[in-house]
Parts: sequence; structure tokens; C-alpha cells
Amino acid sequence: MQQRPVLWRALIALAVLLVSGIVALTVAPTLGLDLRGGTQIVLETRDTEEVAADAEATDRVLEVLRGRVDALGVAEPTLTRSGENRIIVELPGLTDPTEAADTLGRTAQLTMHPVLGVGAPGSPPDQQTADETGQPLQLGPPALQGEMISSAQSVPAQQSVGFEVQVGFDGEGPARWQALTGQAACAPPGAPQRRVAIVLDDQVISSPQVDPSIQCQIGMVGGQTTITGNFSQEQANELAVLIEGGALPVPVEIIEQRTVGPTLGADAIEASALAAIIGSALAAVFLVVVYRLVGLVAVVALGGYTLTAYAVQTGLGATLTLPGLAAFVLAVGMAVDANVLIAERSREEYAARPRLERASESGYKHSLSAVGDAAVTSLLAAVLLFGLASGPVRGFGVTLVIGVVVSLFSALVLSRLLTLAVLKIPAVRKRPRITGIASIGPVRARLEARDPGFLKKAGRLLAVAGVIVVVALGGLLVRGLELGVEFTGGRLVEFTTTNPITAEQARDAVGAAGFPDLQVTTTGDGAVALRAGELDDAGVTALREAVGGVGGGAEVLRDEMIGPSLGAELARGGLIALTVALAAQFLYLAFRFRWTLGAGAVAALLANVAVVIGVFAWTGRTADGVFLAALLTVIGYSVNDTVVVFDRVREHWARQAKEPFHRVVGSAVLSTLPRTVNTGISTLLILTMLLFVGGATLADFALALIVGIVVGTVSTIVVAGPVAILLEQRWTGTPPQAGKSKQPVGKAGRRHPSRSDRSRTRNGDGAVV
Repeated sequence: MQQRPVLWRALIALAVLLVSGIVALTVAPTLGLDLRGGTQIVLETRDTEEVAADAEATDRVLEVLRGRVDALGVAEPTLTRSGENRIIVELPGLTDPTEAADTLGRTAQLTMHPVLGVGAPGSPPDQQTADETGQPLQLGPPALQGEMISSAQSVPAQQSVGFEVQVGFDGEGPARWQALTGQAACAPPGAPQRRVAIVLDDQVISSPQVDPSIQCQIGMVGGQTTITGNFSQEQANELAVLIEGGALPVPVEIIEQRTVGPTLGADAIEASALAAIIGSALAAVFLVVVYRLVGLVAVVALGGYTLTAYAVQTGLGATLTLPGLAAFVLAVGMAVDANVLIAERSREEYAARPRLERASESGYKHSLSAVGDAAVTSLLAAVLLFGLASGPVRGFGVTLVIGVVVSLFSALVLSRLLTLAVLKIPAVRKRPRITGIASIGPVRARLEARDPGFLKKAGRLLAVAGVIVVVALGGLLVRGLELGVEFTGGRLVEFTTTNPITAEQARDAVGAAGFPDLQVTTTGDGAVALRAGELDDAGVTALREAVGGVGGGAEVLRDEMIGPSLGAELARGGLIALTVALAAQFLYLAFRFRWTLGAGAVAALLANVAVVIGVFAWTGRTADGVFLAALLTVIGYSVNDTVVVFDRVREHWARQAKEPFHRVVGSAVLSTLPRTVNTGISTLLILTMLLFVGGATLADFALALIVGIVVGTVSTIVVAGPVAILLEQRWTGTPPQAGKSKQPVGKAGRRHPSRSDRSRTRNGDGAVV
């Protein structure tokens, strides 16, 4: 009977891998503009006295803009509404946004014209316009403007099949429409002069003939007309939207503009891929050296994780952004964490009962709580990042969610099946030491022999941690935090030059061009970054010529423009995201453990964030949207170590109800420290490669995570544990009931103590030796 669930799990895992392989080979990933190059423009509709810039009005503007974007000749453009009054326009391959910004920023204008005749082949182009069928027409001056149209809606045709469009006029509209149709009615039926051209943005969207029943010089009266033509419902809806959209123009303002050159995206993909390959290879070697055969199985499972995560990403059509690449690399490290945690627990179970298969299976079962809690805390940060961040950083949140979910499949299903299959091999059973779980290792043996009472002076440890946090935050007062344009508003342009130039050379060049107040820096890749509070497209062109004159030519690597209102909004959103993330972590941990432990975890997270911010302040690095992603990742990832320790605290406390709480926490720290160190090394190997090989764009992101992981590991011991200890001393709590312990229980209901439990005796003063 036990073989059936294993068989089903194996079949499900095999099916997932097969489907993932097919998807990976047949579906191309959707790359964000920051990877494939192009321009993203975010527009915001504004209220007028007549029209509110709500979702309905924004949708009408969106339909008008589709025609404008099509006229730009950009391949595969995308336009979507974001919220009530914002429109996101993505133009792949367009690296000169001047024309696009000018075209999209104009207010929609609709006019109605008399048709003077068919365009002659030799007539000037500005005197003829093609109608909806492509036939050139000669138009007279506009006789009626869009603001004179009150409504337009599609309705079923009354005297024919299909649909028709009813148009209503107000103000001067009825009189002008009567005069326009009265003039057209004087032409014979079928003549071009009997048509009325409806023009939107200099393009004829409809040119209906005046009905034969209309009399010459009399025209149509009543303030309403109907456009017929056997339209389909979709065609009639589209025409009505265009007419009413032009009739009720809503002003739009460009609040964000990002342009990425194709070389920057290609370099980022190459650098991230190289960092992932090298970092993953080093992590794989480390796992095999430390955990031997079980480590090798974990490496194979991580290969399955990579394949599945990539397939899910591409299969769902999720956009892969530059921060998303970093999330993909980081998620590999998170998958390593689960495997290391399970391997360490399996070692404990083998020490209690030296049977390979049972020890491995028990290791998976008794690690489920810690693995699940760590996954949930990471998902909280990722979901908040997606919901509260914007731009490419949201892609990080999507990729991280996929990575966390798939890592559970890799560790709890795929790795579990492979490990149990390998442990059943007779040659492996005869040589249990090659498995990597038959020995707890010398480091762990020495740790478990130490006195767990080292946290007795919890207040002193907190004082030391507080001094470090104060020193870190002192950077905000001494040097200040360099905020990116995402949070301050303004424009940042980055050029690459044919010949390398210094920041001083660039500063002199742009100063001579009439821009003496620009902030000029050089990046790690040798590019020149220019930042200004306000800078138009003409200014960018002038700066490119100035920098190119010194460097033998210049190309735009990236160009970011953020409006001041949006910058303030993003800054608020970032603070809200951090606050909500911390609150969510506290509530979840308080629910899963108890409020004192949740408070300790949140205190450690605050210390982690403070140190990371302080490091960026002292080193003068820019805090931008990617930095915000790094901070939220630090919160989601560094809490994993605290979760694992507190999960073990709950377990030890249930067994040792009379033990002083500081000793319970100390023993939990000592028993989980090998897992912490091994996981940290594996993840840091990947992040270090991202720091040194991943390119300048991801260097700051990698640095923030490296600092966060190192500080997070230490803060679990010197902040989270001491805070929980002091709170428990202040509000003496009752330990969890023994029945809630996660210790393995035998058939007779008797717990099987771990090796550390069996080897411990008490001396006269109560110390564990």
C-alpha cells in the first residue's frame, strides 16, 4: 500500500518534467523592454471641466492611441490600462522616443469635413487623405469639431442586417451638421461630394454618404444622425469608441518614460546567465562535497527546478525583466535552502535511528513545517512586491513567486523521490557513509557539545546590535541616501562612448553645451550617467552630441524620465511596501509561533533593513527601484533563518518545558547553525558571481542581498533570539504542550531522542555538556 503513493508522486513528477521540457523547447520567453531594448511610456489622463478622467474615459483614449501607435510602425506594441487613469505603452525596438512621446502626448482631435472630390494623382500630398478603403480624397476645411459631439453608440441596424452607429450633437453641433449635410446633399447620389469625412488625428475613420432623402441646402435636423454600412458589432463598437473618444478628448500627460538600448539588454542577459552558470556550478560542488550522494541528488533536483521554473515562467507568458533575472538566480539559492535543511534533519534522524530510508523520510516529514513557513514568508514579500511596486521591479515579484512555489516541488517531491530511490540501491545500503546523512559531521558535533547558555546576557547582545545599527544609520545623517529618479522624479540618461572618457571630461563637455548643473557620474561598465531634475528630448539629443564629441560617438544605453508626482507616489509606495511586509511577517509568525517570537523576528528584520540602507548611504550607492526589490527580498529571505531557528525553539521547548528559555533558544541556534552556514555559503556563491560577473546593472542588487543575508544570519542570534528572550522574561509564557512537538514518535508512543538528546547529561549546575 505504501508503494502506491510513491508511484503516483513519481508519475506526477515525471509528467511535470516532461511538460516543462516541451514548453521550454517550444515556447519563447517574453522579455521585458529592459532586456530586449525599446521604450516604455506611461501616460496619465487628466480631468477636464466636461469629462472626468475615469476608467471609461481612459479606455476611449486608449483606443485612440492604438491607431497612433500603429502609425509609428513599431512591431508588436502593447497598450494596457493601469488603474483608473493610466496607460502603459510598450514599444519594442524603439530607442528614440522623441516621435513616440510627441505623438502619444497630443490630445485626440476629431473633425468632420466636406469631401471636395477624389484626390488627383498629381495633387500635393497635404491636400489629399486616404479614406477607410485607401481611396485618396480631397477634403475641405473642418466644418465641425469633436467637442460638438455629445455621444456615439453602436446599435442593431433597423432597416438592414448588422449594426449601425448613432451619433448625437450638442452646442453648435446640430446647426453645423445640418449645414454640412445640406451642402453634401446637393451632389448627385454616388458622387464623392455627397460624402462627409470623419477624421481623427488626420486619418479618415469613416466617410458615409448623405442619405438620398436629405434635401439640398436643407440638411439633417434634430441633433442626431445614424451612420450605416452593414457593420459587424465589433466594427460598429470600434467606430463609436473612436468618434466619442475624439468627441470627448481627455488630456494626457507623460509621467514616466524609460528607454533601454538593445546592447544593454543583451549584455544583461549574457552577464546574468554567466553568473547563474558559474554560481550554480560552485554551489553544486559545495553541496556534493558537504552532503555527498544526497548532495548530488539535490543538484539533480535543482536542475529539475530550473527547468520547471523556466517553463512555468514562459508558459504563463510572464514577462522576464532584468530584476526578474536576478530573482531567478536568487530562487536557485532558496531551493538550495530547502534541500540543505532536509539533509541536516535527515542526519539527526539517522543519529536517532540508523536506518537510511527511514531517516531520510523522517527528515522530509519533520522539515515540512520549517520549509513551509520559510516559503510563506518569502511569498509574502514577493506578493507585496508585485502589488505595491511598479515597472520592471514587478517582474521580480512574479519570478520570485514562481521560484518559491517551484522550489517546494523540487525539494519536497522531486528530491524526495530521487533520494529514496538512491537509498534503496544495495551498494548504497552497504556504504551508508557515502550518502552524506550517516554522520552529523565534526562541526556539528563540536557545536552540540557547547553550552547553550551563551544567550543568557541577551540585553548585552542587543546593545551591541543596537550600536551597529546606529552606526549604519549614521550614514543617512552624514552622507544621506542617494535616491534614484524613481523616487525623486527627474531624468537619468546613460550613454556609452566609443572611446572611454572620465566623469570630468563628460562634465566639461555637457557644461560647454549649456548644462552646467547636471549630475555626472561614470558607471562600472565605463558608461556616462547624466541626471537632471528636468530635461526634455531636445536636451537629451544635445547631451548625446556633447558626450559623443568627446568620446568619439555616443549611444543611449538607457533613458529614464519620472514625473515629480509619480516619484513621490513611488516613494510612498516603497515605504508602504516595507511597512506592510514587516507587519505581514509579524502577524504570520505570531500566528505560527507566538507573538514574542514574531516580535523578535520583526526586530531582526528591521535591523537587517537598517544595515543595508546604511551600507548604501555610506558607500554613496543609488537607492532605486531595484534597491527596493532587494530590501523586500532581504525581508523575505533573511527571515527564513529566523523561521528555522524558531521552529526548532518550539520543538525543543515542548520537550524541555522546565529549561530556562534562553537555553532553549541557544540549543536551537546550535542545532540549526550548520544548516545556516551551508545554506548561506551556497546562496552567497551565486550572489557573489552576480556581483562580480552580472554587470554593473545588477551589482547593487547583489550587494544589497549579500549584506542582507550575512546580517540576517547574525541578527537571528543577536537580535531575534535576545528580543524573544527578554519578552518571555517580561511576560512569562507557558511553553507549547509536549503533544505539539515535532519529534518522531515510535509505535508505542515513545519519542526517539536525537543523538544530541541521548548524549547530553546534566552536571551539578545544570549545564548541558
